[in-house]
Amino acid sequence: MASLIPSMRLGAVGRQDFLSVCHKCLCRRPQSVPSRALQLLRQSRRHGTTIATATTATAIKRPTLPPAFFSTVSASLMSTAAPAVSKASTRAFPEVTSSKSVAYWLLGSAASVFGIVVFGGLTRLTESGLSITEWKPVTGSLPPLTQEHWESEFERYRASPEFKMLNSHMDLAEFKKIYYMEWTHRLWGRVIGLSFVIPTAYFIARRRVSVPMACTLAGISGLIGFQGFIGWWMVKSGLKDDLFAPGSHPRVSQYRLTAHLATAFVCYSWMLLAGLSVLRNRRLLANPANAMKLVETLKHPAITPLRRSVTALTALVSTTVLSGALVAGLDAGLIYNEFPKMGLGLTPPASELWDKFYSREEDRSDLWWRNMLENPSLVQLDHRILATTTFCSVLALFVYARRGRVASVLPKDARKGVTGMVHLVFLQAALGISTLIYMVPIPLAAAHQAGALALLTGSLVLAHRLRIPRSTLRLIQKRLAAMPK
Repeated sequence: MASLIPSMRLGAVGRQDFLSVCHKCLCRRPQSVPSRALQLLRQSRRHGTTIATATTATAIKRPTLPPAFFSTVSASLMSTAAPAVSKASTRAFPEVTSSKSVAYWLLGSAASVFGIVVFGGLTRLTESGLSITEWKPVTGSLPPLTQEHWESEFERYRASPEFKMLNSHMDLAEFKKIYYMEWTHRLWGRVIGLSFVIPTAYFIARRRVSVPMACTLAGISGLIGFQGFIGWWMVKSGLKDDLFAPGSHPRVSQYRLTAHLATAFVCYSWMLLAGLSVLRNRRLLANPANAMKLVETLKHPAITPLRRSVTALTALVSTTVLSGALVAGLDAGLIYNEFPKMGLGLTPPASELWDKFYSREEDRSDLWWRNMLENPSLVQLDHRILATTTFCSVLALFVYARRGRVASVLPKDARKGVTGMVHLVFLQAALGISTLIYMVPIPLAAAHQAGALALLTGSLVLAHRLRIPRSTLRLIQKRLAAMPK
């Protein structure tokens, strides 16, 4: 009995509020009005109870609910679920992508594309690109595992024009070397595709990226798949017997090689700019006040001509890179191995530059553009002119950024970007001239291709530092307005 006293006391304390209220006050309390669905349910139950008590039948029939009840219930459920669905859809994607993991993953993917571009150049320079004569996106991930499989692959390579005209002396051991070069290049491409597509699906499914970034990632994923198709389309052109001239070097089409390299450069640039944008958004939104100061600085009238010049310079660097792809596709670096002259003068004779041999129309209407794209002498001259123009343009940009009002308002990181461009263009010019003079040795040629991508990287980074998109500006203004004054 003594043990029940404390619990009784607690129960009494817990009921004090209820006992201290009189009956009249309880009756005056407002009561919640039941919903229409609940009223119909209660009426139906009362109706059923009346029928059950009035009848003497042994079987009791269940009350039949009126149709208005179901329509009311469904409407109430829909009205309750609709806000939840709309709320989930509005919060499906963040307003801005600011995750460091997304940024570092994009930059890491760009670095991998940079590496495969250089390795692809090595594959071409070692004449390994035509060693695999079939395209098997799934089953081709594994190399031949038995001696029988190796013999089968080697037999297919023996039927190619490259083996018949260049490598007829090659044995199986030598074939394995060039095979592994091309197989590694293709495997690297598959790894890039999987390591990008799978995280893309994860980031989009888990709402880790904004809608524009999700579209960007989906576009890059599609471009990676398209790049694999372009690669095989290029290789296929080197497996045909209809070479340009009898006895010429078996090689892939210079047009398809240029398309393959251009797609790789676009993919790399897209990844790089997307990763840099995420990091910049994160940095600017962390301090909106300083971000607005940077916006006002970049809006200065003196910066506008510089921004346009950097955009034009980026286009010039890209054009020079594509010109270099034509030089590589035609082996045009193996002629006129001197600089700055080409033979007896700065340019070869006009009759050599505009040779009628390359025209395929009777009226010679294609003489100009076919010589510019298929004549090794003119293709090399075009590349020299574009490279020299790029070199002088970078130096002119450096001088312009160091003088007048531009120097006083140019942000520090943009000034460093201009200086970096100067260093890169000097290095690239030295690599290009050395590659030409020494007749395209493999190490120098691969370094020259890497230098081209590095110079394009410097140009893209500089352009990125001089421009803030309007979407980012709106977010900065929104964050600044939300800050307490």
